Amino acid sequence: MQRSVRSGSGSIPEAKYAKLLHFETSDEFSEREQAALTYTSAIIWDAAIANDALWERLHQHFTDAELVELGFFVGLTLGQQRWIKTLGIGHQEFMAGTRGGLTTSEGSSP
Repeated sequence: MQRSVRSGSGSIPEAKYAKLLHFETSDEFSEREQAALTYTSAIIWDAAIANDALWERLHQHFTDAELVELGFFVGLTLGQQRWIKTLGIGHQEFMAGTRGGLTTSEGSSP
């Protein structure tokens, strides 16, 4: 699994990553985090789950401004990942003529 610089710093426990795919039933995630992850799933995988119940749940934990920011971040990140794959850049690889690339699976920079 790819890690960001922040996650590689240990600020997010590894046990939380291990349960990420089952966030809806995991006690590792708060109700707020579960709502955010469900919103993320709606944006990435299935817009149909963004029903009235989800919006009500989201508004219990987030302001409209926070939902816009979270949705924008998810969309931007998804777009970046798709673009990187389109360019054929893999983990620990660099674009020719640059010094930047994706992080390693452990979260440290290449």
